[in-house]
Amino acid sequence: MDKWIKLEELGQFTLSILLFTFLDFKWWVFPALILLPDLSMLGYIHSPKTGAFIYNIFHHKLTGVAAYAMGVTLNEPVLSLAGAILFGHSAMDRIFGYGLKYPDSFHHTHLGTIGKSKADGTL
Repeated sequence: MDKWIKLEELGQFTLSILLFTFLDFKWWVFPALILLPDLSMLGYIHSPKTGAFIYNIFHHKLTGVAAYAMGVTLNEPVLSLAGAILFGHSAMDRIFGYGLKYPDSFHHTHLGTIGKSKADGTL
């Protein structure tokens, strides 16, 4: 099943690239911005609960879809760009096993435990 899910996420990542091609930006903008949503991890400086909340907003695919759709509707290309980046980044994270976070720990995701704690069973 894991391979099927990764293939589905790969398809969604590919879709984000396709959506990006409809926008009037240079090709290098996509790879330059694709990791930008990870800045949302800075919320963990405050607390795991705050970190998870902020992280999940920027890593939820509906946020990307909504931003892209609003950008198209309002004719705001930068908003559409943000949507394509958020959607693509979220799909890319899921390919590598990084899911939405639970408020108890950065390592506890909806896809399971990530990081060193996965190997030794601790968080």
